[in-house]
Amino acid sequence: MEKSFSESYAAAGVDVTAGYKSVELIKSHVKKTNIPGVIGGIGGFGGMFEIANNEYKNPVLVSGTDGVGTKIKLAMLMDKHDTIGIDCVAMCVNDVACSGAKPLFFLDYIACGKNFPEKIEQIVKGVADGCVQAGCALVGGETAEHPGLMPDEDYDLAGFTVGIGDKDQLVSGDNLKAGDVLIGVASSGIHSNGFSLIRKVFDINEETIKVYYDELGKTLGEELITPTRIYVKPLLALMSKVTVNAISHITGGGFYENVPRMLKDGFTAVIEKDKCFKKPIFDLIQKTGNIPERDMYNTFNMGTGLILAVDKEKAAEAVEILKAEGEEAAVIGVIKAGETGVELC
Repeated sequence: MEKSFSESYAAAGVDVTAGYKSVELIKSHVKKTNIPGVIGGIGGFGGMFEIANNEYKNPVLVSGTDGVGTKIKLAMLMDKHDTIGIDCVAMCVNDVACSGAKPLFFLDYIACGKNFPEKIEQIVKGVADGCVQAGCALVGGETAEHPGLMPDEDYDLAGFTVGIGDKDQLVSGDNLKAGDVLIGVASSGIHSNGFSLIRKVFDINEETIKVYYDELGKTLGEELITPTRIYVKPLLALMSKVTVNAISHITGGGFYENVPRMLKDGFTAVIEKDKCFKKPIFDLIQKTGNIPERDMYNTFNMGTGLILAVDKEKAAEAVEILKAEGEEAAVIGVIKAGETGVELC
């Protein structure tokens, strides 16, 4: 006799009711990100945002997308999910701001083995907090259950943002020239890059993250989970007063990969390491893993999350504006004619 049966979606591992609960739990977090331009609320088939047609002379949309990488493993080990969303937003909006654009809205994508509504709420809370810091709206997102593809407790997080700027005010690097001064802006720590190496160096597990280090003044886990700093508002405040010729967001690839991205052919960025910001965590990583210095600068931000170039006569003013916006900022180098790349001295 032929056997017949039917299965509900829940029996297959997807809990639709958990999805509904998640949406209800995140509504208050999403609401706090609303800014002028948002049309409608979450739950529709597309997030809508209105652009005032008289605000920009020649508007250009600038987009960016990114994830958080293996830092999520740390969040899982610590069972702390309310800051990883800040990292996701930061990785996207900082890149867009480096083009001189103002982020308008953000969307996230969460893939999980099983939808635990309270955990999803904490993740989205972090995303919303990051959006508030960046001054952009969270207009939508997606939470997808992947039973059988991912373990129940696992998840991944990615997102994207769209910003806007006037074409003649965007930062393209075309105005970069020899003699421009390089200004560094401090990071909050590791940010969201290099965690695969960090996990190997410290043999990251439930015990090692609880180890207290005097040089950090906290446990290793507390240091590593520190969210990525969001530079959008300070950058926009600076660019409203001082022309910025080029900007580099120091993410994966560290100084050697990211600084050249801000340069035109025929220019070298000369950076004095002693003038950059020092964070004890990087010394600890290098010492514990016996990692060559060049590899450190080729992987991590080393305490400087942002580097920008301005005219020499505007450098002091730029530093003071950034400091007034709550950032640690200092002159760390200069642009010179030469082979395209970065020179650390």
